[in-house]
Amino acid sequence: MEFIAGTVDSFTADVLFDMARYRHEIFVEKLGWKLDTRGRLELDEFDRKDTIYLIARNPDGEIVGTSRLLPTHRPYLLASVFPQLLGDSPAPCSPDIWELSRFAAGEGARLGMGGDPHGWTLALDMLSIAMRTVADKGGRRLICASPLGIERILRRAGLCAHRVAPPVLVEGQHLFACLIDVDKNWCPHRDHHADATG
Repeated sequence: MEFIAGTVDSFTADVLFDMARYRHEIFVEKLGWKLDTRGRLELDEFDRKDTIYLIARNPDGEIVGTSRLLPTHRPYLLASVFPQLLGDSPAPCSPDIWELSRFAAGEGARLGMGGDPHGWTLALDMLSIAMRTVADKGGRRLICASPLGIERILRRAGLCAHRVAPPVLVEGQHLFACLIDVDKNWCPHRDHHADATG
């Protein structure tokens, strides 16, 4: 498995196209999210020059995982689209806290969603790389909008996760704003994905 991280300027146009197509396949086609897309490509206003992408590719060069990292002192998805998940807490606005969004691995395993065991192995590997990437930029925490199952998965994986506010029902699913303490030395244990059905 190959993992690559960087901004738009780090990747070829083909890789960016494949990433947008993969995101459409996972989030729109498989998960049924109602996103404004064009030409079966999923991109939004948070895909900017300063956005850091993490992409996983299999030995054939096909994208099998992706995530997006944004510092919270610039506009980000959770604060702009899901502010209700923050309750009475102010939206984080700090270079120390980074948002993790558009996270998917394999055939649909994502933070808080069940998937094939190989997808969960990949998801945890990607989370480890995301934490190292953020730590290298001075980040100390990740924040993401997550389904409830993420808490159990992260705790079983040995990570420290916190709720910002109580869960909220959003389009039929209970979501919450999840803060994850960044540990750049954390590596996933291979037995933690076995019960990741969230």
